[in-house]
Amino acid sequence: MRTTYGAARAKAKRRLFKRAKGNRGGRKNLLRTVKETEVRSGAYSYRDRKVRARDFRRLWITRLSAACRAHDMRYSQFIHGLNKANIQLDRKSLSEMAIHDPAGFEAVVDIVKAALAG
Repeated sequence: MRTTYGAARAKAKRRLFKRAKGNRGGRKNLLRTVKETEVRSGAYSYRDRKVRARDFRRLWITRLSAACRAHDMRYSQFIHGLNKANIQLDRKSLSEMAIHDPAGFEAVVDIVKAALAG
């Protein structure tokens, strides 16, 4: 007699159904639908990880732009000055600094202004 439903297949199905928990209707208990749902959800997850990274970068740039305006400087000038001054802080840490450590951010802005001037 031929084996149609061995231990490996059962384990694979259990794994799929476990990942599909919380879905509605056939998406949680019909094998073919679960497979389709999981493939699609994986694609969405991959795509949206990239989108989330993009959104955070936009947020940091917006925050930095506002902080730079408070110090009479444009964002683009600030970034150019950072590169000229060879300051290798990323936008995330700079935006956190602008919010939580205004004095430290002002020191960075002064260094950037000096690099742009001279």
